[in-house]
Amino acid sequence: MALTDADVRKQIKHMMAFIEQEAAEKVEEIDAKAEEEFNIEKGRLVHTQRVKIMEYYEKKEKQIEQHKKIQMSHLLNQARLKVLKARDDMIMDLLKEAQERLADIAKDPDNYSVLLQGLLLQGFYQLLESKVTVRCRQQDVEMVQAAVNKVIPIYKESVKINIVVKIDQERFLPSDICGGVEVYNDNRKIKVTNTLERRLELVTLQIMPEIRVALFGVNPNRKFMD
Repeated sequence: MALTDADVRKQIKHMMAFIEQEAAEKVEEIDAKAEEEFNIEKGRLVHTQRVKIMEYYEKKEKQIEQHKKIQMSHLLNQARLKVLKARDDMIMDLLKEAQERLADIAKDPDNYSVLLQGLLLQGFYQLLESKVTVRCRQQDVEMVQAAVNKVIPIYKESVKINIVVKIDQERFLPSDICGGVEVYNDNRKIKVTNTLERRLELVTLQIMPEIRVALFGVNPNRKFMD
């Protein structure tokens, strides 16, 4: 039985509807898959960028923390240096005051005479020579000569050696020093400096740890004490 034109058109219409349905489903499938792939890629990109951002800010945070530590260390060092300078300035002021007071010693003839005897004897004992030369300030010549006369018998009795003492009348110690003497051996190659300034310097070096403790207390960072 032959198909009529109406039957043919009906079948064609049915086939077109089927094809359109298949195409629509295929499009939906493609769209769904594309959207899924898009969402997956988007998630991957978002995660990657999130990780990069986190790494960036973590690095920045570490840099900031390191910078803060460096700044804090720098500030602490500056503070320590300021404290040390303030302490050194205080000690220098004390030494300057002690230096100024040295000049008062020579103004008391009785005490200065006794001091000169001790300085001379110490010089003699250090040299242990039979001939020595003494230098002093020009204004102290008479007092030094008197002190020499007093200590020679003491020295002879102590070391059992005769000693000849000459006071240098040509080259005097500077008149602006606070006092004291220099004692030389016979050929002047060995010298004992016993000026008041030198004695203050030596005493200062010896007792500087005690001075620092008295002024600033015990240093907690110091493991060993003299």
